[in-house]
Amino acid sequence: MSGATLRPVRREDLPLLYVNHDLDPVDSFGWMAANAMERAFAANGLLDYDHGTLIIQDADGAVAGKISWRPVPHGPTVPSHALNIGTRLLPGFRGRGLGTVGKQLLATYLFETTTFERLQAETDIDNTPAQRSLEKAGFSREGIARHAQFRRGTYHDLVVFSRLRGDAP
Repeated sequence: MSGATLRPVRREDLPLLYVNHDLDPVDSFGWMAANAMERAFAANGLLDYDHGTLIIQDADGAVAGKISWRPVPHGPTVPSHALNIGTRLLPGFRGRGLGTVGKQLLATYLFETTTFERLQAETDIDNTPAQRSLEKAGFSREGIARHAQFRRGTYHDLVVFSRLRGDAP
């Protein structure tokens, strides 16, 4: 298992968090305001109770990518909300187990610091490395959300995963 760690975002990390959508087809959601990340960082350091972003570092301390979370409703009350997590590793750091460890560390952190019962994640139906990473991190495959995500001008099916507070790590 890799020696990945999580840490808060620093201002100097911000350029690494932007995605060149022409070079990285895995994370190709399109246009983002040029100063959106800087504004969010100035507001709360990209870290809040129910949403945030942390940096994934490798064993040498290099920034490998980011992991984030945000609430998603499954009903009108807060206890019916889950936290949706997402990981983006820089291309040179993929395939080394860093995303799996990052997901495990984030799940521990979120269950220790929030009252959310459910974490969930979705990934493209063709992204088998991300699916394996989620399963290794203790997430259970739940099913397919058909045409749930619009990316690069077309709809994509997503595989839905979850991890509950009581699930074994």
